[in-house]
Amino acid sequence: MSENNQIQLFQGQQVRYLWDEEKQQYFFSVVDVIQVLTDNATPRRYWSDLKRKLKAEGSEVYEKIVQLKLPAPDGKMRLTDVATTEQLFRLIQSVPSKKAEPFKLWLAEVGRQRLEQLQDPEQSIEQAIRDYRRLGYSEAWINQRIKTIEIRKGLTDEWKRGGMKEDSDYAILTDIISKAWSGMTTREYKQHKGLRKENLRDNMTNVELMLNGLAEAAATELSQRENPKGFTENAQVAQRGGNVAHVAREQLEHELGGTVISAKRAINFTSPPDELPLNEVED
Repeated sequence: MSENNQIQLFQGQQVRYLWDEEKQQYFFSVVDVIQVLTDNATPRRYWSDLKRKLKAEGSEVYEKIVQLKLPAPDGKMRLTDVATTEQLFRLIQSVPSKKAEPFKLWLAEVGRQRLEQLQDPEQSIEQAIRDYRRLGYSEAWINQRIKTIEIRKGLTDEWKRGGMKEDSDYAILTDIISKAWSGMTTREYKQHKGLRKENLRDNMTNVELMLNGLAEAAATELSQRENPKGFTENAQVAQRGGNVAHVAREQLEHELGGTVISAKRAINFTSPPDELPLNEVED
């Protein structure tokens, strides 16, 4: 799952949400939505009571609520109940609020903006930069991350041209590249960093991003030159691309006298929310 944590504002109030790239779907923090709609001083308690009511009624909305990690006020990633846009539209019907209709319009506008970003990659990149700033990443890290996003897009375009299927083949080829340069598959790498649902690349250090980007850029260049067809040929190219970054990693570690594969996560190298400029948090 490829996810991006973000914050949007509705009438000056923060609503945390997550965009799942693979599912092409939003997941909004239910507690934040309850807070917006009710202005209740204890939105978690309100939501807890509402959940019991929905459960007793056998509500389909209750059955489909899941938990994902979103940034908490203390800066840590914590599990919280989330709902899709469709689920929220149904949930709003159970919450008496004068803000219900304006909030529905806001949800629709958020969806429209995402469609525009998908049609215009430049808008999507600009939005990503703003979101990463809100989360406290440094400008150097953001620049490196944006470059890797562009590199990744070029690689997946090559895979598509080579006849690969997104859902299954992309994940396997990504693991081949990751294993070649880092010694770990994506899942193993996430376990090394103590991650679960979080996006691995959003929790890489600058050096890790650079090496992963080098591996994918090398695989892209090889693919463009050799025009591989079918899974076996694309897998061989992926392995060779990863090997290029592995050589670079070994040389760098030799110079540094230690490993560059870090157990650090974003929480370890981003600025806490209370240290960010106000305009960066609420822009």
